[in-house]
Amino acid sequence: MAAIALSQLTKVYATGVKALDALDLEVEDGEFVVLVGPSGCGKTTALRMVAGLERITSGTVSLGGQVVNDVSPRRRDIAMVFQNYALYPHLSVYSNIGFALENAKIPKAERDRRIRAAASTLGLGELLGRTPRQLSGGQRQRVAMGRALVREPSVFLMDEPLSNLDARLRVQMRSEVLRVHRALGAASLYVTHDQTEAMTMGDRVAVLLGGVLQQYDTPRTLYDRPANLFVATFIGSPSMNLYEAGLSADGTAGKPAVVLGSQRLDLPAQVAARVAAYQGRKVVVGIRPEDLVLPGRAGTVGGGAAGGGTAGSGLAGSGLAADVRLVEMLGSEQHVYFWLDATQAGQAAAGAAAGESAEAGILAASAPNGVTRLDPGVEVRAGERVTFAVDPARLYFFDPDTGQAITG
Repeated sequence: MAAIALSQLTKVYATGVKALDALDLEVEDGEFVVLVGPSGCGKTTALRMVAGLERITSGTVSLGGQVVNDVSPRRRDIAMVFQNYALYPHLSVYSNIGFALENAKIPKAERDRRIRAAASTLGLGELLGRTPRQLSGGQRQRVAMGRALVREPSVFLMDEPLSNLDARLRVQMRSEVLRVHRALGAASLYVTHDQTEAMTMGDRVAVLLGGVLQQYDTPRTLYDRPANLFVATFIGSPSMNLYEAGLSADGTAGKPAVVLGSQRLDLPAQVAARVAAYQGRKVVVGIRPEDLVLPGRAGTVGGGAAGGGTAGSGLAGSGLAADVRLVEMLGSEQHVYFWLDATQAGQAAAGAAAGESAEAGILAASAPNGVTRLDPGVEVRAGERVTFAVDPARLYFFDPDTGQAITG
């Protein structure tokens, strides 16, 4: 039995705006599930409906197998951690953590046991006498978590609890949140707009857009097998490179090929079979940045070198010629931005909508339309012409009209 079950959960505001559209989602006992998506996608609305803080338009919320649509928030076995700490400034850490227990008339001895146990779990034992103004941001967030822990709920709800912390502290607190979650074994539903946070923390991740669930799976599956163009670009940093392309039967030695501008990539039989229904039609081709490698230059993040053609000409085979526009050194890796003789997916439509001028056309022709991740030891310079080797088995294909992944 799922600890949290959402069935056709829908929220429509009085203005007619549909914030959430028929969301189906289950969170198992002890599982850490993350809701992720851009601002306004419905993730916080879903969390608030689980908490009972937002009225449900239609559908059901079940906790532990019981439908709780009409159950008041205080009677749901949940605890919520908010983005803002909402601590009482005049109360000590001890009193802040135990405030809800005192209101619930929990006996003093039991209240003290729970407060000290939560403080020990969160490393706050030496800070119980301090007030919030004497704490750092990370310590205040741990106090807010402690206030939720002492209730000993079966479900934890967290609404962007780390967004007010600086980057270094956010990384530290991710592991802290997961450590506490695993120690307690309760189901957790966590909201964030940060896909890195979602991928590093979630047992499973639900990606939302415009109130609609796009995909719900493990982080690895979301990355390796995105269901559509939105998930493909939202998950992963840098984002997947996407190009308009065609499928042709006239590659090297008559092999099936994908056509990118003036260049072709031969497709092995297994890949060609996957997209056979699109033969002679347009598709969108995706290439992860780490899957573009430089033959003969050691240290490419994406792995070993594959065969390629000669730089400077249209290629047949498994190589793509490109012009390097910008190199960003990040220490542990470098991002190389390049221009490839192919139309970036969505670029043509955007240009037409803007009434593309001659000047805009020149800018578009010189701007990067792709990126790769390379080891910092690889020497590559802006202005250089390079040939990327591409493993065709690592290509992603999407229907240009629906945006859905083509899986064969």
